[in-house]
Amino acid sequence: MQIKSKRMEVFKPSVFTGLKYLKQDYTKKTGKDTIDFSIGSPNIAPEPSIMKVMQESVMVPENYKYAITDLPQMKEAIHDWYKNRYDVELEPNEMVCLQGSQEALSTLFLATCDQGDIVLVPDPYYPIFSDGPKIAGATVDYMPLLEENGYLIDFDAMDPEIAKKAKMMIVSYPNNPTCAIAPDSFYKELIAFAKKYDIMVLHDNAYSELVFDGKIGKSFLSFEGAKEIGIELNSFSKTFGMAGARLGVCVGNKDIIEVYSTLKSNMDYGIFLPVQYAGIEALRHGGQSIHSTCQAYQDRRDVLVKEFAEVGWTIPKSPATMFSWAKIPEKYEDSKAFVLDLLEKTGIVVTPGQAFGKQGERYVRLALVQDESAIKEAARRLKETHFFK
Repeated sequence: MQIKSKRMEVFKPSVFTGLKYLKQDYTKKTGKDTIDFSIGSPNIAPEPSIMKVMQESVMVPENYKYAITDLPQMKEAIHDWYKNRYDVELEPNEMVCLQGSQEALSTLFLATCDQGDIVLVPDPYYPIFSDGPKIAGATVDYMPLLEENGYLIDFDAMDPEIAKKAKMMIVSYPNNPTCAIAPDSFYKELIAFAKKYDIMVLHDNAYSELVFDGKIGKSFLSFEGAKEIGIELNSFSKTFGMAGARLGVCVGNKDIIEVYSTLKSNMDYGIFLPVQYAGIEALRHGGQSIHSTCQAYQDRRDVLVKEFAEVGWTIPKSPATMFSWAKIPEKYEDSKAFVLDLLEKTGIVVTPGQAFGKQGERYVRLALVQDESAIKEAARRLKETHFFK
C-alpha cells in the first residue's frame, strides 16, 4: 500500500521536534534541565481583559455554533486598528480572519498558484514560507538575504527572466529569523518592482509591534500602491500574546482576498466565536500591554547581549522581533554541529540557522522566551564550561 503522497516529500520532521528529543536525551543523560531558546512561543500572557472575554464567551452555549463568516464587529475592529495604528483604510471585502497567520501561509497558494508557478521566497526564511508554495505545486526561487545588505532583498540582483515568470513573492519585515527591519525606501522599491513584473506580494507583518529602541513598526499597506499588488498578514500571537488561540488577519487587495475567502469557505467553518470576541477585545482595549511586552523583549535582548558578550559570544542587538540572530564560530562545520555541541556541553538549546535555509548555515536563532534570570544562568553555564575559549 502506497500511503505517502509525492506532495509529502516537501516535508521533513520539524526542527523543533528534533530539538525536543535532543533535550529529553540531555536531561535523561545528565539529570539537568535545559535552557531552551529554540521555539518562539511567547511566554507573556494576554491582557486580563482579553482572557476574561474569552472565559465568559466559552460559557455561552450559542457560541459553539459554526461561525461561517467573520463577525461584523470583528471586521469593524480590524478596520479601526489598521486606521488608527497604520493610517490604512480597509473595506470589509479587503479583510478575512485566519486561524493564525500560518493558515494563510499554508493554504493561500492553493488559491493563487498553479502547478509550476514561481514564488519568490527570501532566504533565510520562516519554514512555511517555502513549504506553503510547494504544497500547491508551485516552484520556489530563493532571494538571498545577506548580512552585508542589512538582510534586505536586493532587487538589482534579481534575475529579470525569473522575475518575469514569478507569480508571487513573500516579504517579511521585521524579519524572522534575521530580526532585520526595512526602511521606507525598501517598500517603495518593492512596490515598483512588483508592478514592473506583475507580481503579487504577500507581506508577513507578525512583528510590527516588537520594534525596539523607540522605533515604530509600519504596515506594507501604508505605502502608496501596495494595495494594488499585495496583501498583508498580521497576527494576534505576538502583539497580544494569543499564540495558542490561533487568530490572525489577511488584509489588502480585494481580488486576492476574494479568491482566498472562496477557498476558505470550502475548507473550514470560520473562527471559533469566543476567539473572535477575544480578538475584538484585544483590538479595542488590549493595547495597554503592547508597550510593556515590547519592552520586556527589549530588556531580555539587552541582558542576553551583555551577559553572553562577557563570556565570549558576541551577538548583535536585534532591532526588532522576539529573536536574536547570531553567527557561529568558524571551527564548526555548520550550525547543526554548533547546536549539538552547545547542547551537549551546556544544556543550552538554540535553533540551527540552516533550518531556515541555505543562507542560515553559519548562524543560529535564539528566541527571547526566557526571563532574565534564565538568560544569566545560560551565561553562567557558558562561562563555567569555557565554551567560547
